[in-house]
Amino acid sequence: MSDVLDLTCELIARPSVTPEDAGCQAMLAERLSRAGFACERLRFGSVDNLWATHGSSGPVLVLLGHTDVVPPGPREAWASGPFAPEIRDGVLYGRGAADMKSGVAAFVVAAERFVAAHPDHPGTLALLLTSDEEGDAIDGVRRVAQLFRERGERIDWCITGEPSSTAELGDLLRVGRRGSLSATLVVHGVQGHVAYPELARNPVHAALPLLGELTARVWDDGYGSFPPTSLQVSNIHAGTGATNVVPGTLEVQFNLRYNPHWTADRLVAEIEAMCTRHGVDHTLSWHRSGEPFHTPEGLLRAAAREVLAAFRGGAAPEESTGGGTSDARFIAPLGAQCIEIGPVNASIHKVDEHVRVADLEALPGLYLAIIERLLRAEVIA
Repeated sequence: MSDVLDLTCELIARPSVTPEDAGCQAMLAERLSRAGFACERLRFGSVDNLWATHGSSGPVLVLLGHTDVVPPGPREAWASGPFAPEIRDGVLYGRGAADMKSGVAAFVVAAERFVAAHPDHPGTLALLLTSDEEGDAIDGVRRVAQLFRERGERIDWCITGEPSSTAELGDLLRVGRRGSLSATLVVHGVQGHVAYPELARNPVHAALPLLGELTARVWDDGYGSFPPTSLQVSNIHAGTGATNVVPGTLEVQFNLRYNPHWTADRLVAEIEAMCTRHGVDHTLSWHRSGEPFHTPEGLLRAAAREVLAAFRGGAAPEESTGGGTSDARFIAPLGAQCIEIGPVNASIHKVDEHVRVADLEALPGLYLAIIERLLRAEVIA
C-alpha cells in the first residue's frame, strides 16, 4: 500500500469517536517528530490537540484537521466493521475515511515530503489537529485559538482538509463559511384540561404566529458570494402524550446559517424583539458556533485554484462559501486567510463511509503543490 493509504487505514482502525482521540495524535506526533517537526501536545479537558511546526519565521501556513469521528451508528448496518478499514473495488471503507482521516493522513504525508525536499524552507509549515471537531468544539480549535491569541501566535494561511469536493476530487474550493447560531426557545403556558381552556394557557397556540413569522421570513438576499441566511426548525416538543391535557410549555430548537449581512448579536436582538412583539411568555438560550468568514483573492486562493485546475485538466474549481461549519471559523478571526480542500463528501456521517483510493492517493500531491507555491523564497520575498 502507499504511504497515505497505509496511514489512513491506521487512523481508521483507531475508534476515535469524539472527543476521544484513541492515540491517533500520539502516533502522528511521533511520525512528525521523526520528520523534524517540533510537536506540542495541548490537552484541554478531555480533548487532545496537537500543534506541530517546522520552521520559525513567517509566513505561517497551517494544515488544519481533526482526528475525531462521529459515532458509527448500528454496526450491523455496515458491510464491514466501521473501524476495520477495508478496500472493495478501489474504495476504502470505514468511519472517518472521508471525514477526515484521509485528509489528516494526506496532510502528514505532504508535510513529510515537503520538509524532506526543502529542509531549509522559508516560513513555517504547521499542522494543527484536534479531537473535538465533531462534538461540542469547546476545548478543541476554539480553545487553541484562544491560547494562540494570548501567545501572539501568527497564522497567515490555513488549509482545512474537510471533505469539500462534491462529485469528483478538486471540483470545489471552499473560500469561506456561513456563521451558525442555534437557539432553544421555551414558551411558557399553564397546563390544564382541554375541556376547560379558560383555566389554562396553551403555549402552542401562543407560539404559532411567532413561529410562522420566523419560518416565513426572508432574512436577506445573500451577501456577495454567500447564499441567503436561512432559519431551520430542528426540534419541537410539547405535551404529556395525552390528548386531553393542555401543555404547560413548548420547546422549539432552531438554527440560523447566516452570511456577513448579520452578526450573531444582531440576530439575537432581532429574534428577541420578535418574541416580545408577539407577546409570548418565553425564555431563549443561544449557542454561537462561529461568525461567517471569507477569504478574499490573494496568494492562497490563487495557489489553490491553480493546483486544482491543473489536476482537473484545466477545469477551474467552483469557489464556494456554502456548506456547514468547520474549525476554520476559529482560525479566521486570528487574521488568517482560510480555504478548504478535501475528498468527496457524499458519504460523510453515513453508514459505509468511504473514499476512493485513487482520490486518497492524489491528495498528498495536491496539498504538497499548494505548500510549495506558498512557502518558497520568491513568494515570501
